Amino acid sequence: MSARDKIGEQLELWHAEVLDPLLKRRPTRRAEFRNSSGFEVPALLSPADGLAEQDYLAKSGFPGRYPFTRGVQPSMYRGRLWTMRQYAGFGDAEASNERYRYLLEQGQTGLSVAFDLPTQMGYDSDAEAALGEVGRVGVAIDSIHDMEVLLRGIPLDRVSTSMTINSTAAILLALYVAVGERQGLSPSVLRGTVQNDILKEYIARGTWIYPPRPSMRLVTDIFDYCRQQVPSWNTISISGYHVREAGCTAVQEVAFTLANGIAYVDAARARGLKVDEFAPRLSFFFNVHNNFLEEVAKFRAARRLWARTMKERFGATNPKSMMLRFHTQTAGSTLTAQQPDNNIVRVAIQALAAVLGGTQSLHTNSRDEALALPTEESVRIALRTQQLIAAESGVADLVDPLAGSYAVEWLTESIEEEALVYLQRIEEMGGMVTAIEQGYVQREIQDAAYATQKAMESGDLEVVGVNVHQVGEEPMPETLRLDPELEERQVARTQAVRKGRDAARAQRALDEISRAAEGMDNLVPLILEGVRSECTLGEISDVLREVFGLHQEVVVL
Repeated sequence: MSARDKIGEQLELWHAEVLDPLLKRRPTRRAEFRNSSGFEVPALLSPADGLAEQDYLAKSGFPGRYPFTRGVQPSMYRGRLWTMRQYAGFGDAEASNERYRYLLEQGQTGLSVAFDLPTQMGYDSDAEAALGEVGRVGVAIDSIHDMEVLLRGIPLDRVSTSMTINSTAAILLALYVAVGERQGLSPSVLRGTVQNDILKEYIARGTWIYPPRPSMRLVTDIFDYCRQQVPSWNTISISGYHVREAGCTAVQEVAFTLANGIAYVDAARARGLKVDEFAPRLSFFFNVHNNFLEEVAKFRAARRLWARTMKERFGATNPKSMMLRFHTQTAGSTLTAQQPDNNIVRVAIQALAAVLGGTQSLHTNSRDEALALPTEESVRIALRTQQLIAAESGVADLVDPLAGSYAVEWLTESIEEEALVYLQRIEEMGGMVTAIEQGYVQREIQDAAYATQKAMESGDLEVVGVNVHQVGEEPMPETLRLDPELEERQVARTQAVRKGRDAARAQRALDEISRAAEGMDNLVPLILEGVRSECTLGEISDVLREVFGLHQEVVVL
């Protein structure tokens, strides 16, 4: 009998002789224990449930080596800490620039830009559709002048910038490159990420403009342009964050995120790009929730699945093409308006799970974000949470310190197996674009969100301060308030740009973008010329709307 079999035999005896008699006298506090993915969690795990010794090298191995289960870098945080990249942006460019500079002074190591809804949807601040939304959930960027103010005093050759932008990603990338040029910098020295993940917009978030297929063309245009001109730029951040915020489970987050990644790789190869030319610059963006061990295991399973997919399905030979590098943000959907100081604890738990799961960069949410945009004090506490984990917890001194935990290894295996079931189902449907067009993914997320809401309302899912451990009337904390005259000033600035520019040059640039959109030329160089010519984001988007048309949402009931 092997050692593993002996342990299994003794485990059965422990259940019969020790645990079961106790449970007859004193039942557990719940009839069953399940995580967010619906797995029933055993009372105890042992070597009989972990990786078999012969599977170790194939399934776990060592950090920095295929299949990267234990991390993408050999030394992980012993060599360099994760990038502390607090997501911020509100009001106009001046206000956001002030917040960025404050965060950098407080020890943040990378920028993460939030844009307002008009900017995300391709409207200038003076458009009718922008009324009442200018600067509300992010910064308003209409022209190169706004972008220049946003980045004033920030050395773009030394600071990495992540931009959460999708439908208008090509325009924001062009604006960033153009501002770099005005700082005297070559595009080749710029570092950062443009989210550029349009598929998750159709699934969960809704800031689309064009139908999926022309939108995929814009995605691959960015891949191709950056491959040649901005080689240190991450051309996409394939985002599970927003599908998790919409209500999906941890397994669904892994499956749907990687299915989107597969669709982007397929699109780039159809464009004629070789996998090892663009795949090293693909990056990912995950959510991190409260179920601590499940979240740690989720990241490990995602790395292993992606490495296998890139090697076995797409024939990647460069190890960097197989690495799942990712940014993490703590879960906005778990923040509560009730007892907002509890959110500090939730965020600390989630941030620690992200670090133990091997994230490359991290944003920690602020305690007051269920109420309003965060105050400076709240942002500082959120940043200090990361700094405390890095400096005082000791977890950054070990590479993948939870590896070998029977629970973590069992959860890693379980999440991978269930995610593979989803991936196979999507493949049988014809891929992720088809699955989205048919509403399959949207329905799965809606069903999961409904189940969670039912569990919370019934009390099966406890949320401290909401359905358990409540208090009476709570005082409203101080929240950030935007200048009520902000929108009027932004509109005036944008209109002044149009009046003061070389109108003929701007029109020529727009005409060239329109001509290229009707063909197959790469649009990014022409958009770059457009922003240099002081064309606005809304004008460029309108030209593309005219050629590509507008997306009509699949209504899922």
